Amino acid sequence: MNPQKDLLEDIGNYLQASEETVATAESVTAGFLQFSFSQVRDASKVFKGGITVYTLEEKVKFLDVDEKEAEACDCVSQNISDTMALNVARSFGTDWGMAVTGYATPVEESDFKLFAYFSFAYKGEIVLSRKIDLNSRKDAISAQLCYSEFMLECLKVEIENQRIRKEEES
Repeated sequence: MNPQKDLLEDIGNYLQASEETVATAESVTAGFLQFSFSQVRDASKVFKGGITVYTLEEKVKFLDVDEKEAEACDCVSQNISDTMALNVARSFGTDWGMAVTGYATPVEESDFKLFAYFSFAYKGEIVLSRKIDLNSRKDAISAQLCYSEFMLECLKVEIENQRIRKEEES
C-alpha cells in the first residue's frame, strides 16, 4: 500500500467525478505539486497545469502579486499565498487553485526558520489558508516534500468538506 498514491488517487477520483479541475502556483515546493498531479490517473482531465515562480518579479508578472507588499515580506505571507491561489485558478480557468510560498532553507529573511504559507481557492474564493512550520534542521528537499504532502492531505480534506456542503445544499 502506497499512502501517497492512495491520496492522489482519492483526489483524482473526486475531481473527475465532480468534473472539477486544479492548477498550482508554487514557489518553495519548486514543482513538487505539479509533479504529484501528473501522477494522477488521467491527469489531463483534472490538472490543467501550474507555474513555479521563485522571484518577486515573476510573482508580480504572472500572478498579479502586489509588488510593494511582496517586497515588504520577501514574497512570503498569507496574503501573497492567497493572491497566488486565486490568480492561478483564474489564469488556468480551474475550479481549484493551490499556492505555496515560503522557505525550504533557514535564511536571515526567515529568522532562520522553515515555514510556508499555503492557500486553496475554490470557485473564486479562498477556502483554506494556513501556515506550516517545520524543524529548521530539515534539509531543503525534505522540507519541500513535507510542504507538498501536507498540502495534498489538506486538499483531500477540503475536497471532502466541499462535497459535504454540496450535499447539504441539495
